[in-house]
Amino acid sequence: MIRHTEVDGVPTLIAPTSGPMTAGLMFRVGRADETLPRTGITHLLEHLVLHPLGQADYHYNGATAPVTTYFHMQGPEKDVAGFLSGVCDALNDLPLHRLETEKEILRTEGSSRSSHVTEPMALWRYGARDHGLVSYPEWGLNMITPDDLLAWSARYFTRDNAVLWIAGRDVPPGLTLRLPGGERRPVPAPSSALPRTPAYFAGDSRAVALEAVVRRRTAASVFAGVLERELFRGLRQEGGLSYTAGTDYNPRGDGNAVITALADALPEKQDAVLGGFIDILAKIRVGRIEQTDIDAVVAKTVDALDNAEVYASRLPSHAFSLLTGDRQVPVDELAGELRKVTVADVHEVALEAFGSALLMVPEGRSADWAGFTEAPTTSDRAVSGTVYPHLENGAVRLMVGPEGVSVAGIQDVVTVRYDQCACVLGWPDGRRMLIGTDAVTVAVEPTMFGGAAAALPFIDAALPAQLRVVMPARDPQSIPQPDPQRHHAAVAGPAGATGSRSWSIAGIVVLVLMFLLFGCLSGSLALGLLVEDKPDNDLWVIVGGGTLLAGYLGYAVVRNIQRFRRTT
Repeated sequence: MIRHTEVDGVPTLIAPTSGPMTAGLMFRVGRADETLPRTGITHLLEHLVLHPLGQADYHYNGATAPVTTYFHMQGPEKDVAGFLSGVCDALNDLPLHRLETEKEILRTEGSSRSSHVTEPMALWRYGARDHGLVSYPEWGLNMITPDDLLAWSARYFTRDNAVLWIAGRDVPPGLTLRLPGGERRPVPAPSSALPRTPAYFAGDSRAVALEAVVRRRTAASVFAGVLERELFRGLRQEGGLSYTAGTDYNPRGDGNAVITALADALPEKQDAVLGGFIDILAKIRVGRIEQTDIDAVVAKTVDALDNAEVYASRLPSHAFSLLTGDRQVPVDELAGELRKVTVADVHEVALEAFGSALLMVPEGRSADWAGFTEAPTTSDRAVSGTVYPHLENGAVRLMVGPEGVSVAGIQDVVTVRYDQCACVLGWPDGRRMLIGTDAVTVAVEPTMFGGAAAALPFIDAALPAQLRVVMPARDPQSIPQPDPQRHHAAVAGPAGATGSRSWSIAGIVVLVLMFLLFGCLSGSLALGLLVEDKPDNDLWVIVGGGTLLAGYLGYAVVRNIQRFRRTT
């Protein structure tokens, strides 16, 4: 049984355990609460808090998750009490003299960390804010000041925004949680970078992955288990196509849960794995769900509940639910809820999951044939303003205007508007990287666009200081320079763009005239044949060819007008 109590105003959960005491102090703050220009502030604060505690004979650690941060230890009651009391003392008196040292440690940690294959999913779903920030490096470390840390601690690391859990007999003697008062902070509302779902994007070539957001409930966890059994059976056991084929089910803290499914693939088997993965999804989506799979998932989960440590093992989950306001099914009721899940319940979750699905396919593949819409990689239009031509590729140009910045090619354009900019990275050599809230990125390399150095003060002035991140100097060898043999001959700066715009208009005019010419000729010839009522197969062939050519020219006119509107 999980017992509820309170320690120094902090809600506390206690459950018995047969092993050494384990305890954790969890706060409702994580990466999703940060902003891109200050990413890493929670992780940095966590490191500063742990430093004064030094080395210990027993395991302790801290962790920063998307919506929570927690400190935990396992060991004798005296040591656990000392550790948790020390965490609170450090929060009240942060060792700010260690600030630059801990920043360097975190930068080293980040450079050596291997990203998980599904890490990009958050960026594609949410963009460059709230829950999408887990996909980004901790760029904000350079900009975080002592005042930033003190304000962050005062806002989030309070007794009213914390929960303590203890796997042991009772509250250890000597434990004190000296934390300031505050308020419970709600989980950030998720943003969206996807115009519609189900959607797909081309990502890591090693795997096919699916992410879906569903309402958190018992049937949803069963669906995740059923999907895992289908993937493992179809892609590993029967097909021999994947080694890893599984799923994860993680509550998001806002009443929803994120289901992630993954199947790895060798390069030569990527098409087969993608096809098999989608076939399994389609099978479950139409309701072809085996009762035996549901029974197996339920039995495995119920068995895991039938042990003496079940209450202690579920303490972190209960603390998470208490912090976020999510419903947590009591252990005593969970087995009964599991046994009530039906095929219809799992099918309902499957439909909900497909409706919100984001699919990652291997590079060079697509999934539009399976009902998924490609996630946007470009912008609808370019901004109006001063145009700077690329010094190697005459079809590429940089546009800097009062609304934002764009880089456009023949067909595609990427734009970041100033009022939708999440962050701007700046290097001493003049490079600027603007990142939009939709995760679209525009890189300004002044060495590669003629006259673009003159635009840098305008860009810097248009963006508020809190969005800027100063990046370390680049190796001079890594700064791009135009290849003299490919150097674009156009005049650098706005004049080159004006000529390009004029040529675009001239091209459209020529296409329109050709369309009218061939359309009129074909129409006149066809009308004459019909009036004379003389079968002439050769002339009808000419009419057909002229009509097809006119149709192609009409399509070309429409496409070129669309490109012209996007890039001007």
